Amino acid sequence: MTKLWTSTWAVLVFLLILTGVRYLDPGPVQRLRLLNFDGYQYLLKETVSENIVLYDIDEAFLKEHGQWPPRRDVLGQLVEDLYQTGARLVVLNILFAEPDRLGGDDDFITILSKYPVVGTQVASVRALDDDATPRGLSYSGNPFPYLFQYPGAVKNIKPIADALAGIGMVSTVPEVDGVVRRMPLFVRVGEKVIYPSLAMEILRVLVGSKSAQIKTEAAGISKVRVRGFPIVHTDPHARIWIDYSTEIQRNVDVNGKIVLVGLTAEGLAQPVATPFGPQDIHEVNAKTLHTILTGTSIKRLDISNLIELASFFLFGLILILVVPRVGVIWTIPTFLLIFSGAAYAGVYAFNHYRLLFDLSYPLGAGLFVYLHLMFNKFAREFAAKMLIKKQFGTYLSPAMVMILQKNPALLKLGGETKKLSILFADIRGFTPISEQYKTDPQGLTSLINRFLTPMTDYIMSKDGTIDKYMGDCIMAFWNAPVNVKGHEMKAVESALGMVNRLKELNDELESEGLMPINIGIGINTGEVVVGNMGSENRFDYSILGDAANLASRLEGQSKGYGVTIILGEETADAVQHELFSVELDSIAVKGKKDAVRIFTVLGNNDWVFHNTSWYFNQQQHDKFLVLYRQQSWESAELFANDLRASWPEMAGYYDVMIDRINEYKKNSPGDDWDGVYRAETK
Repeated sequence: MTKLWTSTWAVLVFLLILTGVRYLDPGPVQRLRLLNFDGYQYLLKETVSENIVLYDIDEAFLKEHGQWPPRRDVLGQLVEDLYQTGARLVVLNILFAEPDRLGGDDDFITILSKYPVVGTQVASVRALDDDATPRGLSYSGNPFPYLFQYPGAVKNIKPIADALAGIGMVSTVPEVDGVVRRMPLFVRVGEKVIYPSLAMEILRVLVGSKSAQIKTEAAGISKVRVRGFPIVHTDPHARIWIDYSTEIQRNVDVNGKIVLVGLTAEGLAQPVATPFGPQDIHEVNAKTLHTILTGTSIKRLDISNLIELASFFLFGLILILVVPRVGVIWTIPTFLLIFSGAAYAGVYAFNHYRLLFDLSYPLGAGLFVYLHLMFNKFAREFAAKMLIKKQFGTYLSPAMVMILQKNPALLKLGGETKKLSILFADIRGFTPISEQYKTDPQGLTSLINRFLTPMTDYIMSKDGTIDKYMGDCIMAFWNAPVNVKGHEMKAVESALGMVNRLKELNDELESEGLMPINIGIGINTGEVVVGNMGSENRFDYSILGDAANLASRLEGQSKGYGVTIILGEETADAVQHELFSVELDSIAVKGKKDAVRIFTVLGNNDWVFHNTSWYFNQQQHDKFLVLYRQQSWESAELFANDLRASWPEMAGYYDVMIDRINEYKKNSPGDDWDGVYRAETK
């Protein structure tokens, strides 16, 4: 006990030290936190901006027009063309710091005076002449001490500056690792002048406002706005986190859209580092603008640091309390539960509310506490585990011994009622295959092992539990003994993966001159009893229940329906939004009076991408089933024949249904037929 408390106090002292380090926030800690923030962005679903388009001055543009910088009349014609094709606003992310040596400024200024065009200027670390002023700015409080300050700015020549509808500052402030994650919406040049960013100036010009607004509080700048757009919450330095998950399209239809023209030509452009790799500066500005327009700005609360420090301590204390009180093996799911829970909380806050919390530090500290405490716990529990193995290892399976080592209470007979997803997979036509090995039973055993091994590996990779092997049949289930989130999806993904693994195995067998293997798979979801089944002296962890029996029957029906995989209705309902399934029939399996709807699964989003006719075929299939159940045999057969030709993945199924329709033509099921097929075989 003394040793335990000593270890605990040592961990608490270390936690205090780590808390101090986090409070000081040195460069390495900042880098760790920023990488955590980057990870959040990769979790966002990629979208495409509907309001903004990029126009690239690339190698092709320069080849056509002959130089950089291009002649001003060329740029003027570009602006004219963009507005003639319906552009809402044109933004030139190009600096006109010198007169055009070819004398095209007058024509260019004429175009700028004709249309609203937003230009740019660039912050400079050198004190340059500061003779320009922003179009308009109002503020409450004193924002100057909080804004990033530059000695000067590189500006456009005055005639062009005067002709532009707005001028935004193009300035980035990289983080300590050189990556641009935040964009200042206002910067300070010199002692007296504040310039808006390009994004803020675009907003001002869009609505024709005379000024942008800055609100300053005691802790710094809190929010900015352009009248006509929602308030934008910023950090104390007027920065916002950029949403990089949105794609800004390039060189597409500009009708009704804001067009940002910028340089991307190789050797001339100067991309900046972003969480998604190098990006051109006008693309970064476009994503800043998109972030403001869509209200997807990522926020850090004033109390975020306090929450992070509190979670840091809480995580460590929970582990200190829990780890010594559970088994060594159970510390892993305990740690993962807390770890994943904290990670999920951070991800949830980011995905749903765009709130940014740094959980990298709390999780890292938790890992240290976990490793420290588990080492102490392991030494005490190792001897207890060895004792269990010595007592029970001679008459229980190794797998059962491992379960007993985790939880000796499992020695009791009985079980619990739980919803599981159950899979049966069996080799079709096993007799002809076994005949190849009449004189070589060892070869047959080797073949079965070659089949079972990859199938088993894939099931287990998807968190499945192998119940038993029955000759060439595999029985597996999900959601026990450990809960598996989305167990229906895991089971179906396992079936699809098994089919792919089998293709690889069959390629090997055919190269060896052996018969390929075909399988049938049945999956059903429902409540069963799961636990230790057997006698007082010998038992196994297994399942019992009608849902398991139905899964076995569905596997047996897969051949009769010409498909590889058959799903029960509850399984199909659970995966319908992520996988693409097709209803096959309503069937009363042998030994059952009640009918169930059965389905097959064809693939995931990647499969649909390569099978563009899926949606049409699905609609036609639904019509076929309606006609079939209405006993409109001729029409149903026509649909089946058409689908058989256009949908090769389902050809075997339609062969079966066409044969059945022809049989019903001869022997009608009767006017009171309920559309249910009553199976005669298992």
